[in-house]
Amino acid sequence: MTLVIKIGGAAGVATARALDDLSRYLSAADADRRVVLVHGGSDLTNALSARLGHEVRTLTSPGGMTSRYTDHETLRIYAMAVAGQINTEVVAHLQDRGIDALGLAGVDGRLLLARRKAAIRALTPDGRVRIVRDDYTGQLEQVNVRLLHTLLDAGYLPVIAPLALSREGERLNVDGDRVAATIAMALGAQELVIVTSVPGLLRDPGDPSTLVQRIEAAQLDDSTACAQGRMRTKILAARQALAGGVQRIHIGNAPLSEILNGSGTTIEALAVSLAPDREE
Repeated sequence: MTLVIKIGGAAGVATARALDDLSRYLSAADADRRVVLVHGGSDLTNALSARLGHEVRTLTSPGGMTSRYTDHETLRIYAMAVAGQINTEVVAHLQDRGIDALGLAGVDGRLLLARRKAAIRALTPDGRVRIVRDDYTGQLEQVNVRLLHTLLDAGYLPVIAPLALSREGERLNVDGDRVAATIAMALGAQELVIVTSVPGLLRDPGDPSTLVQRIEAAQLDDSTACAQGRMRTKILAARQALAGGVQRIHIGNAPLSEILNGSGTTIEALAVSLAPDREE
C-alpha cells in the first residue's frame, strides 16, 4: 500500500510532531507499506523574505484564489527555504528516528515538470483585473514516477520539496497540496493525507466544533462551499486526487493514525467519478 502525506508549511503546523507521528506509524505498520512525504514552506519563506528585506506579496485571482507572488527574488528565497533548510531538516529528523529518508526537490531527476504560467489574471486592490507576467509559478504537468518507484523499491522514503522544473529549465514554485495530489495519482495511491494547522474543513472557520468529518465525492461542491483561504486550495487538490483515482483524502492536524481513522475531514470517492477541476 502506498500512502502520500503532505505536511503544510504554514504557521501552526507542528512539523516535528507530525514527523514523530509518521515514525511511530511506520514502525507499527507492515513492512510493505510505502510512504512519500511532501512538505511546504510558506511560513519560513515569509520569515526569510522579511529578514532579507524583500516584500511578501500575494495574488488574488478573479475566482477568489490567493497565491504567493513569486518574482525572481522571491523564487530564490523560496528555494532556500523549501529545498535548502526545510527539506534537509525533515530528512535529518526522520533519519534520527531510523527511517531511511531521501530528500529531493522537484527539479532533481526531473521529478516534477511544470508549465510556467506566463500570464496570470489577478485583481488589483480596487477590484480591477490586471495581467502579471513576471511570476515564477507553475502548473504541474508530469511526475517522474519511475524515479519514485526506484526509490520506494529500494526502501527509501522520498521527502519532496515543491520546487518544479519547467521544460525551459526554469525553477518554478508549485503548490504543495497539488504536488501531493499529483504524486498520489501517479503512484496509484489509495489515500492522501494533508496535515495542516486546523482540525479540517470547518463550516465556521472560527469554530472548531463545526468540523465537517466526512464528505462523499458527490456532495463535495455543496459541503465545501464554506472553504476559505488555503483550505480552498486543499479542497481543489482533493478534487484532483479523487478524479485521478485516489479513494480517500484526509485533512486534519491530529496524530497521523487518528487522521487516518477519521479525526479530521475525510473525503471519499466511493463509486463516483469526478471531472478534473479547472485552474482558476
